[in-house]
Amino acid sequence: MSTENQPYGATSAGRLWGARFSDGPAQAAWELGVSIATDHRMWPYDLASSTAHADELLRIGVLTAADHAAITGALDTIRESFALGEFEYTPDDEDIHGAIERRLVELLGETGGRLRAGRSRNDQVINDARLWLAQAIDDQRAGLKHVITTLADQAALHAEAIAPGFTHLQRAQPVTIGHHLAAYGWMLARDLDRLHDCKDRIMAVSPLGSGALAGLTLPLDPMQYAQALGYTGIAPNSMDAVADRDFMVEYLAAVAIIGMHLSRLCEDIILWSSVEFGWARCSDAFSTGSSIMPQKRNPDIAELVRGKAGRLFGAVQALLTMCKGLPLTYNRDLQEDKVVLFDAADTLDVVLPAVAGMIEGLTFNTTHVAAGAGGGFAMATDIAEALVRAGMPFRQAHEVVGSLVASCEAEGIDIIDLSPAQLAERVPALQGLDTAALSALVNPHAGVARRNAPNGAGAVREQVVRLRAAIS
Repeated sequence: MSTENQPYGATSAGRLWGARFSDGPAQAAWELGVSIATDHRMWPYDLASSTAHADELLRIGVLTAADHAAITGALDTIRESFALGEFEYTPDDEDIHGAIERRLVELLGETGGRLRAGRSRNDQVINDARLWLAQAIDDQRAGLKHVITTLADQAALHAEAIAPGFTHLQRAQPVTIGHHLAAYGWMLARDLDRLHDCKDRIMAVSPLGSGALAGLTLPLDPMQYAQALGYTGIAPNSMDAVADRDFMVEYLAAVAIIGMHLSRLCEDIILWSSVEFGWARCSDAFSTGSSIMPQKRNPDIAELVRGKAGRLFGAVQALLTMCKGLPLTYNRDLQEDKVVLFDAADTLDVVLPAVAGMIEGLTFNTTHVAAGAGGGFAMATDIAEALVRAGMPFRQAHEVVGSLVASCEAEGIDIIDLSPAQLAERVPALQGLDTAALSALVNPHAGVARRNAPNGAGAVREQVVRLRAAIS
């Protein structure tokens, strides 16, 4: 006979409810609702808030000094068992909050049950999630800084390495490899700021003291919890406090943007490392081979990161969908919030060091890259702007150079193939320039040097200095 609808668990020791029911949950219901496999990682923060709560219960007289000493001592014992990997879960542990209370009661008997006064799993879980995420953000900001630093290092190394710049994946204007890499560094620097802002908002609002939704009748001080746990303020409304998942959505949105930026970077690396481009080579440590084609050298790490971006996008969409129709305040749907939160954080934790290592190991065929920098009529804009400097309206200059490109294209040559005399002959308005100036107009190195504004391709070293300062 199927057991899926039979009572599951002999006791309610590992869950924070049950006395109102004559039977325990059916196995099928229990397996759907149990979350210990997901939320167990929040144990440091659950214990921290439990200690803060014990302190408040002592202050208001709910705990005696002896009770308080026993409870905080037992919490330290439980903390040590978690740290050593020796905490023993039981089949009745529904979530991390129930598991810790169950162990507290095992250690202290009735005294352990006194800690539950004045707290709800609703404000407890959102507090644990906030503190867990704040620490995760700190760790990930360090990982993101490492990626940015590797980009800055490569950008500085290739600050003068001429390369084609693209729009529409067509050659557009000459840049440098360093300019291209620094662009990704600045993208990720914005992501670093987003994570910083997200953490600030997380730690601005302590939800403790909100209870299940309406606040508490016991004279507990929410600000005492906030100060004990590192928050800078308290939630202004208890209903909002327990229902709020904005901070998770904000984090997942920031992570999705990081995933998008890394995916774009990886797409470029995949293109650059192809035989058709021949620009770059991923190190052996960050490449793989083929199971059937012995010659293959695949940029699989870049492809895996590009694929992980979709997973990160899905996380924010999943949480938004989960929250969009929920009435106030807490609903059990929100148990799923940590599934997508932890998965996204774990994904980013795997991705960041892999990207940093891949970038560190990139080598560039700078000679080959430079050979294509001026091709594809990439110097056309420089000629048009030289005509503007000579007094010609840009609209007219655009037409003149467009005609020059069309005639060269018909002859099967590029602008850079023209001698200074041929260029002056075809564009009479340039005849006032000497040979050196005419040569410089079609020289991609000179073209980059002309773009020496602080954000231009000729100022990469200065950009790298600012980038390093921005993340320091």
